[in-house]
Amino acid sequence: MYAVIEDGSHQYKVAEGDTFEVQRHDLDEGQTTFEFDHVVMIGDGANSRIGQPYVAGAKVIARIGGEIKGNKIHIFKFRRRKGYRRKTGHRQKYLQLTVEKIEV
Repeated sequence: MYAVIEDGSHQYKVAEGDTFEVQRHDLDEGQTTFEFDHVVMIGDGANSRIGQPYVAGAKVIARIGGEIKGNKIHIFKFRRRKGYRRKTGHRQKYLQLTVEKIEV
C-alpha cells in the first residue's frame, strides 16, 4: 500500500517504512510524530482511492527522525568587464520523516 500526500506545494509518494525529507516545520517541544491529513491518493492494487481533492478520513503518520541540511548551493553573480563578482551559498534545512502507518 502507498499514499500520495501533499505538504505545502509539494507532493510525495510514500509507503510504510519509507524515509523521506520535507521542508522544515515548526514543531512543539518533545514532538515525536507528524501527521499528514492531506492525502491525495491511496494505492492498494485494485482498491485504489483518489480524493477530490483529498481522500476523506485518510491520514499518514510519520516518526520524526530529526532535522538535516541539504546540499550546499553556490550562487555566483558576475558582470563581465566590470570587476563585479559576488559569491554566496545556501544550505536548506529539511525535516527527515519515516512513515509508520497509513490509515484509511
